[in-house]
Order: sequence, then structure tokens, then C-alpha cells
Amino acid sequence: MIIGKDLSVERLDKKIFENINLSLSSGNITILKGKNGSGKTTLLKTIINIIEPSTGSIYWKGKVLKNNLYDFYNHVTYIADKTSSLKKLTIKDNIYIWRRCFVSNINNPQIETALKTLKLENQVNQKVGTLSLGETKKLEFLRLIIEDKKVWILDEPFSNLDEDSIELMKQTFEDHCAKEGSIIFSSHQNPGIYVTEEINL
Repeated sequence: MIIGKDLSVERLDKKIFENINLSLSSGNITILKGKNGSGKTTLLKTIINIIEPSTGSIYWKGKVLKNNLYDFYNHVTYIADKTSSLKKLTIKDNIYIWRRCFVSNINNPQIETALKTLKLENQVNQKVGTLSLGETKKLEFLRLIIEDKKVWILDEPFSNLDEDSIELMKQTFEDHCAKEGSIIFSSHQNPGIYVTEEINL
């Protein structure tokens, strides 16, 4: 689905990364590994067309990404390291906004089940700004269910999570790939999950 060829990004005469090649197809998981500041987030933003590569090209379904953006965004969910939820609103309010924004077909029982699985069911009327970092991260994962896209692009999805939540995310990754979904994510640590491609930055 996604192919990156000879990708490089340079800023102020400083190379963030260079000559990166990647390939992400259905059922596969790619991990970007490296220390903080190594360029993982920049590469993810390049893949989703937020940042223009200095050299190289990205392809989606065999076409240059820029010529196929509408279809690309219809199939991709991007979750950044920073939350997209509105801190002054409650969990319930944010879910409502996401459902309207992404024209989601998810129903209330499915939302309730997801909240229980993430152990957020007792905080639905709590403002996001009062949640812990781990709870805020788990709330962000609800977008994966709400948007229901085939390709997940995630920046540091395992940060600030406890062991139980990490195990839950590992299982969620496996289930998604078993349904022909695909995932590319960044991590500065080894989350202990099987990946089909590893890119070190």
C-alpha cells in the first residue's frame, strides 16, 4: 500500500534522515526505532504528506502520493504523540466530535465496550485536561475504532502506558493485522511486538 523510496529530509543544512526506504502492505507492521530527536516523528509526518521530503518519493497504491491524497486519507488514521482531544471538553464530548467529524458508523454499545476495555468508562464525564497522561493516550486510541481505517500511523503509541495497557495495544495490533490492516509506528523502546520491518533512525 505505502512505499517510500530514498526519502531524505534536511532542515537548515542539517540532515534529519536520509535514504530511507520502506514498504507497508496489508497485514504488516513497520516500526521506526531510535532515540528521541532521531527523526522518527519527522519521517511519519513525511509519510502522511505534512512534511515535504528533500529527496525521494512516497507512493500509495502504486501512484505518487500527492496525486492520490484523497484516497490515501480515506484509508489512514494518524495519531500523533500529542493528543488531538480538546482538554476543556469531557471524554464524552470529544467522542461526539470525532464521530461527527469522521462520519463514523460506530454505535453506542461499541463505544461503551471500548471504554470498558480501556478502563475509561468511569471518566466519560471528566474533562480531558484532568486525565493522566496514560488515560489521555488511551482516549486517543478510541479514534482507531471510531475512524475504522485500514492503515494506522502512530507516533510513540506505547509511551505513558502501564503494562496492562501495553498488552492490550499489542493484542489490538495483532487483531487489526489479522483483518488485513497495516500499521507503521515509532518507538524509542522495544515494545515486544512482532514486526515485519524495522527501520532504525
